[in-house]
Amino acid sequence: MPLNVRSWRTAVPFAAVALLLLTACGPSVTVDEAKDANNPACAPMMVALPDALADAKRRTTSSQATAAWGDPSVVILRCGVTVPGPTTDKCVSVNGVDWVMKEGESYWTLTTYGRNPATELLLAKNKVPSDTVLTEISAAAAKIPTTGHGCIGPNDVPNPSPSTTPN
Repeated sequence: MPLNVRSWRTAVPFAAVALLLLTACGPSVTVDEAKDANNPACAPMMVALPDALADAKRRTTSSQATAAWGDPSVVILRCGVTVPGPTTDKCVSVNGVDWVMKEGESYWTLTTYGRNPATELLLAKNKVPSDTVLTEISAAAAKIPTTGHGCIGPNDVPNPSPSTTPN
């Protein structure tokens, strides 16, 4: 039975809408929202996040102020995590943004230091180059104002003055 022009004109838009709905309903990445995820300071960073990190494409997530890249996810971001206090953990500075690093079994956890709210990144080990991710994410993370306190190293701490004791 031949398809007439009138039914073809109806079928094409219907098929396009159905395809759009099916792709929009794909599974999102479940990410727990951070305690301060509704902080308005997260918004400028979230809109500045890249669509891809290295070869990992950005995916939709289940919570506010979160992002994920890769399938399966190799990078997960949460804005609004607890601001870290002074620490002896390794701290690196990338493009003016300081990150505290903690190594886990299968992920590195990196948290911005000296920014409020803080942003947390989970990077899958050996799945995505951390230097590329930090370079690309730091541009967005810099949208959150600095508190003026950043990473310090042993060379940044002044030597204590010698104490004087009475004789």
